[in-house]
Amino acid sequence: MTPTVACFDDETEPAGRLALALGAPLAPVRLHRFPDGESLPVVATPASGTVIVYRSLDHPNAKLIELLLAADAWRRAGAGRLILVAPYFCYLRQDAVFAPGEPLSRDVIAPLVGAGFDAVVTVQGHLHRTHDLGAVLGKPARNLWAVDPLADALPVYASPPLVVGPDAESAPWSEAWARRLGGEAVTLTKVRTGDRRVAISGDISAAGRPVLIVDDVASSGETLRQAIDLTRTAGAATIDVAIVHALLGPRALRRLRDAGARSIVSTDSVRHPTNAAHLAPLLAQAVTDLIEGP
Repeated sequence: MTPTVACFDDETEPAGRLALALGAPLAPVRLHRFPDGESLPVVATPASGTVIVYRSLDHPNAKLIELLLAADAWRRAGAGRLILVAPYFCYLRQDAVFAPGEPLSRDVIAPLVGAGFDAVVTVQGHLHRTHDLGAVLGKPARNLWAVDPLADALPVYASPPLVVGPDAESAPWSEAWARRLGGEAVTLTKVRTGDRRVAISGDISAAGRPVLIVDDVASSGETLRQAIDLTRTAGAATIDVAIVHALLGPRALRRLRDAGARSIVSTDSVRHPTNAAHLAPLLAQAVTDLIEGP
């Protein structure tokens, strides 16, 4: 039986694209807020035993509570299987205790989500020290790469670009980009001293070449701005930027363009003016594999 795709009101567009890709009906969640700020999600009775819940978890603090309450409501309404499609998955960056007094956020939040859902699909989760998201969730998980959708949204290159990753963790992804575009990859070095304080360094040669800078998450935009400065100084002919999860605000976006970015593209994992790559086909295939798999 065809599953139902469920979503909250602020994500009907990307959820609708997923529903269309799956050939499934779309069922919005009705959200009520009490005067004291508590949330009450009200879900529709599922048309089948499987509900695909689309909820990207940027601005996660309110979204998480509403999502977990809705998961309980779907179970009570008859859903036998809940699959969460969260293109952006929150609280994975704090995957270790970096300083005394801090929590290990990954190991608090991921099991909470895993307790509410039977499987999770996400896109390039912030998994620097986490090799198996499913093990942390306690449920099957798919962590997808967005290279192909983003590559299709880029300008056409007359010659293969130099693909630049901003830090060591980006190396596997930047190398995948280089294979996709027929170019070569180089990885920079990043030292972070605060949420908005980073230092980017690297010895590269980009004289007269097109450059593509790739990043999984951009929030303050400072990492990308410094990478643009470095590649421009190295002689890049053009500089394009591809971001999986674009969380940066208007001022940060303007700084990237002023620094010399010819184009900036992102996926629709999070609503943003740079959204140019739709993830629905990629997500739909992963959901289908989960439904039809063992």
